[in-house]
Amino acid sequence: MTISVVIRNKNQDKSLEFLLNNLSERYHDDIDEIIVLDNLSTDNSKLITEKYKAKFITIEKFSYGGSANLAAESAKNDIVVIFSAHSFPVSHDFFKLIKEKFKGREEELAGLRCLHNINDYSGYINNLSSVQDYNRAGLIFAGSVFNKRVWQKHPFKSDITTFEDKEWSKRVIKNGYLIEFVPAIFCYHIQRNKAQNFFRFKNETIGSYQLHNTQFTLVKSIKGFLHSIFKIHVNYITDIFYAFKRLIFMVKFLLNKPKQF
Repeated sequence: MTISVVIRNKNQDKSLEFLLNNLSERYHDDIDEIIVLDNLSTDNSKLITEKYKAKFITIEKFSYGGSANLAAESAKNDIVVIFSAHSFPVSHDFFKLIKEKFKGREEELAGLRCLHNINDYSGYINNLSSVQDYNRAGLIFAGSVFNKRVWQKHPFKSDITTFEDKEWSKRVIKNGYLIEFVPAIFCYHIQRNKAQNFFRFKNETIGSYQLHNTQFTLVKSIKGFLHSIFKIHVNYITDIFYAFKRLIFMVKFLLNKPKQF
């Protein structure tokens, strides 16, 4: 049983190198191939991919569902682990646990959700089923596994704005397949600027409406705006308050330094 790792990337060469080095040094025997799906990066992503002898594929017109389909098309193995460039496997047996889960279950298991935050740990420990909650127990493509055999029957929706992982989870579960947690731990870390956060907000709003039938109203939107303004002011005042407290503490400290050891 062999594994393909696919990494979605755009201008994250430092994170990408950390991930590729991690995969190469710690999991070399567990992985059959590594593919980087790159959305027109202008940094050193391609050179770094070549340095670690991974396959580099360029996506000129990116979409979440379309890139997931390309990940499946490009992978030569049935078990496909898909990462964002800013997510990194942590547990030493990350891929071994995935292989163990799939043994003898290739026809029924559509995918696995790995663990990276308190919601994942809570769902795993409390045996939350993806049938009960496809959102909290379905796939998340920052670090998840899908079965290419199931994908061949149920491709990802290439025109979906976002939440392609959740939509697919919901659909394959309705068709009788299983998605389960696996205690393979990964870290997810990215620092987005204001423009990137706004881009994510727009996509998630559209995705929530399309997939989860979330109802948005003008009243809720105005309340959300006022709440944001209130938080900004409260945080600003709090920051000034503690800046003064730090200054006062330092003055007292300098006037009455403790004994050094």
